[in-house]
Amino acid sequence: MNDRTPPAGRGPRPARPAPAPRPPAHVFWIRRFVVLGLPLLLIVALVVWWSGRGADAAPQDEPTVAAEPTATPSPPAEAGVPECAPTQLALAVAPGAETFPAGVEPSFEVTVTNSGPEPCLVDAGDGQREVVITSGEDRVWSSRDCVPADADERTLLLAGGQSDATQLAWPRVRSAAGCPGDLPEPGAGTYSVTMTVGGATSPAAVFGLG
Repeated sequence: MNDRTPPAGRGPRPARPAPAPRPPAHVFWIRRFVVLGLPLLLIVALVVWWSGRGADAAPQDEPTVAAEPTATPSPPAEAGVPECAPTQLALAVAPGAETFPAGVEPSFEVTVTNSGPEPCLVDAGDGQREVVITSGEDRVWSSRDCVPADADERTLLLAGGQSDATQLAWPRVRSAAGCPGDLPEPGAGTYSVTMTVGGATSPAAVFGLG
């Protein structure tokens, strides 16, 4: 019997498996980059994020507001313009009708004209303008009898030849200085009206009350 003959019941030894092939070099470096590079990228991202927060939290400079220049008041348009002399004021009062029936308030158009060649100023407010209604020697009504002391001015700047016309109504009552009450009402008849402004007086205009 041959001593090298394998004992019965034992087969030949199995062959060892072949070792796995080594990956290419570029695959090796990709794996190393993934393992080492990702943490590095995360650190860089954290640093950038933290730096951004610090920049946002830093106090910002207050915006510089330029000081607005102080407005210099311009001289009024009437600066240097003289007051109208009585001789250069042409005044007129025109009744709205020849006769006003009972119960109708008479109305008038009052006109102030600068008859001179140069501009001038005149206050035609209720405190300075006076419209007077008379009947013969009877002073019936004045627009200034009941005007408050603090009545507003109405200064007119009239160029040469320029006119200013306004409407005025008479409430068909009697008045007196100091504005007393319980005065008798004016009756039917013939009346005249004049206007005084700036030292000048208009011609009388005649109208009737029915």
